[in-house]
Amino acid sequence: MSKNLILFTKILLLTPLFALANGPDGKDLKKLSYPSLKGIPTGEKVTCSPDPLVNYRWKSPDADDDLEVYTQKPVSVTCDEPVNMKAKGNSDLTITGACNIMFDFGQVNAGWLEFECDDMPATVECSISEFNEPAVFNLGSEHPVKTAEPKQYGKTYRLELNKQLYEGVRFAWIHLKDVSRKFRIRNVRLVCQTKPVNYEGSFNSNNDELNRIWYTAAYTVRLNLLKDYFGAILMERSDRHSWTGDAHTSQAAALVAFGNYDFVRKNILYTAEQFNGILSYSLYWVQSLLDYYQYTGDQSLLDSLCNNACNKLDIAYQHYEHSPSVSFYGWDERLGAGFENPNCKETHTAYKMLSIQTWKRFAKAMNDCGRQDLSRKYETYADEKQQQLQCSPDWQEGLDIFAASDAVNAGVVSPEDVSSLWKNVYSDRLQRVSYSPFNQYFVINALARLGRYGEAMNTIDDCWGGQLRYGATTFFEVFRPSWNLCKLEDNDAPVNNQCGYTSFTHPWSAGVAKWLSEEILGVKPETPGFKTFTVCPHLTSGLTRIDGTVPTPHGKIRVYMDVKEGKGSLSVPAGTTGRLAIPLMGAGNIEIKMDGQTVQPEKKNATHVYLPVLNDGLHTFSFSYDRPAESPVVEEDINYCYPASTVKEDTLTQGNWKGVYGSKGYVLFSYDGEGAHRTKLPKQCQSIICQREENSRYMNTASDKRALVSNLENDESRSLGAITTFDPQVCRQTITIDVDYRHDKPYKISLYFVDWDNNGRRSAIELFDLQDKRILSPVHMVRNYEMGRYVTFEVNQPVRIRICQVRGANAACSALFLD
Repeated sequence: MSKNLILFTKILLLTPLFALANGPDGKDLKKLSYPSLKGIPTGEKVTCSPDPLVNYRWKSPDADDDLEVYTQKPVSVTCDEPVNMKAKGNSDLTITGACNIMFDFGQVNAGWLEFECDDMPATVECSISEFNEPAVFNLGSEHPVKTAEPKQYGKTYRLELNKQLYEGVRFAWIHLKDVSRKFRIRNVRLVCQTKPVNYEGSFNSNNDELNRIWYTAAYTVRLNLLKDYFGAILMERSDRHSWTGDAHTSQAAALVAFGNYDFVRKNILYTAEQFNGILSYSLYWVQSLLDYYQYTGDQSLLDSLCNNACNKLDIAYQHYEHSPSVSFYGWDERLGAGFENPNCKETHTAYKMLSIQTWKRFAKAMNDCGRQDLSRKYETYADEKQQQLQCSPDWQEGLDIFAASDAVNAGVVSPEDVSSLWKNVYSDRLQRVSYSPFNQYFVINALARLGRYGEAMNTIDDCWGGQLRYGATTFFEVFRPSWNLCKLEDNDAPVNNQCGYTSFTHPWSAGVAKWLSEEILGVKPETPGFKTFTVCPHLTSGLTRIDGTVPTPHGKIRVYMDVKEGKGSLSVPAGTTGRLAIPLMGAGNIEIKMDGQTVQPEKKNATHVYLPVLNDGLHTFSFSYDRPAESPVVEEDINYCYPASTVKEDTLTQGNWKGVYGSKGYVLFSYDGEGAHRTKLPKQCQSIICQREENSRYMNTASDKRALVSNLENDESRSLGAITTFDPQVCRQTITIDVDYRHDKPYKISLYFVDWDNNGRRSAIELFDLQDKRILSPVHMVRNYEMGRYVTFEVNQPVRIRICQVRGANAACSALFLD
């Protein structure tokens, strides 16, 4: 039963975090294949981390270690019929009548639901979800509806939805019907699985949100560490397998958070021979190999996979000018909306820039390894294509955020072009946000290369901070900041669209952890394996203190710096040397003491002073500015500006639209039969094209006021049809309507929604510019449209309307009107 439709009484009581792995009736359980938790809580507790095991440590965890299990108790329990349930704590319940009981476990977990009951005098079902309603996913998964009868093992009941048992679970439900007498439910718990891994990295600053983002990203990755490879998703929806390149950002985050190099190595080998038809993913695999080499210095793996990488790089060269279908580059509308239309100009240009960047990175690594032949080959590839760009001075025209960011990251944007690129592409904060946190990682990398750390921090707040405000304890597959404008409660059911049913725990969203460690904490390897490294913190937007660690093969680098107090420390591991840069924070001059001795900077630029090289050991330093330290000013409007933000709803008109809507034109979907739309378009409207839709026509509409009255004069007959999404087919949870209406003044588009069979439909509307696919309005949620609901937008250009399923059988739209 929907949380939003029933009344709950909350019982918030403290409970122990962990219990015995198998519980008191463990002898009755079907034997688990995983041992109990061997880690012990000897590490530092981190209050900003959602990970219940953040302070647990294993002795010498290894890539070949098996998974281990532990139990998690709920932090709260709620009931839709409070008189029928009494709770002793959050997991010991006395039941006297039918009810639906919801448990919140505090954060998303990789686990399965269990409880005990001596004698069950009721019909029982259970549900689980990452959000606050029982989850439903697509065909292809072992159990698309995450609600089922639990399996009974003696006195223990377990919800088993797939062969691996685990799902992403924050919320769980026990549904009880036909209760014949009073009874007791005990020891409600999740049995959670984990790969042994230690937090060797850390991040702390005076910005609590950044700290939460770093640890939430790390937790998202840790939850998806399976026995032998990096998993791709927690909820079982048929795509849990690790794809070549898909784990690029996950592995990047693991390098800085865990330093589990052997497991990253294992996953690179595991995915080395795969090819999923996604050209960019092959290049991301090469970049993962290079990240791993840069962080570990493991030349043996690079040598063993050199031919594999060269093959991928050569294919990119063959495809550069006449590339076949790129297949996929990201879920953002500007990138072709995932698999819908990946062959758009933005995608092809981005792929070219990614190719140049990867050739350059590989050439440098080959030079470091003494393979000058390969270094020259791929440097030649990059130089050739870069020279072609320079011969076309207008090549940057029409770039959007993704191709531009890949161009910046590839180093092909000349200094004299940066200003115009910034103005045309990056200056709009709204358009800097990608729909995919995966792609957002490359955008913030580009912002760092441009020196725009303040804007990067705003974008991080929009994307990852916005997810925290939504209620996230793990990061999502896709996200729009405006989801927070249309939610009713934290952790509401998300928008499902071109990516299918949205994952709330998707490790490809975790790249921000590596960015924060490299750019804000400032620690980067200069030579492979951190034999030499730099520490160059970028403190901005009120960020004045950082304290954190980065694991290396030689030990941990620990950095502490407080620019307000003018002090800090740096721990340089044995056998390495480090170079420290201190931010100027707007000052002209700075006096520095290192280990008690005055030192002179070796070099200075507009933002930092660089100190002489430091040998291994713990170094303390102090510094003072010639004027108080201040955060650099970010010269931009920090507020979003939606071009089409005016939205109105109407529940009174129902099917009596004539004289109210459609003065300039209309499309009554499936009005005269399935797919037979009744249409009238003004001459300024070139076309209205629906895509990815299914057509439906409803029966028995003649006397129903929700049905649309005929457009014909003196005809009061009624009919109603709809275009709907193809739920539950894979990635068919959305439809688009392209309205090519070229008017010389603003006009109105109204959509008419009817949940004809009262199926609990909830739908979301997204609005984009038809030409450049930039978003025009906040996501608008259409709820409770059983009796008919009009939604009206005011726009001034041709638009793409995307209608997305949220809950219910599908999303259904019955008409479009122009005024």
